[in-house]
Amino acid sequence: MTILLFGITKDIVGSSTLSVPTASATGRKIPKTVKELKEFLGETYPELNKLSSLAVAVNNAYAQDETSIDAYDEIALIPPVSGG
Repeated sequence: MTILLFGITKDIVGSSTLSVPTASATGRKIPKTVKELKEFLGETYPELNKLSSLAVAVNNAYAQDETSIDAYDEIALIPPVSGG
């Protein structure tokens, strides 16, 4: 599963994309929903938990926590945006 990263999320992870395994070789639970993905990423990159909000898009549409995800979806993390 490949995730596109933007803004501060890209800075936290250190890359514009992130690959999440779709099989559990490590014994960790594989994310099946947006909520599980956020939890998985928060454990791996604790700095993400400090963001005031973090939107997730699945296949070019904003997704709710209960939205199902799989290895073939296009996923993007959208950090809070400040305007001026």
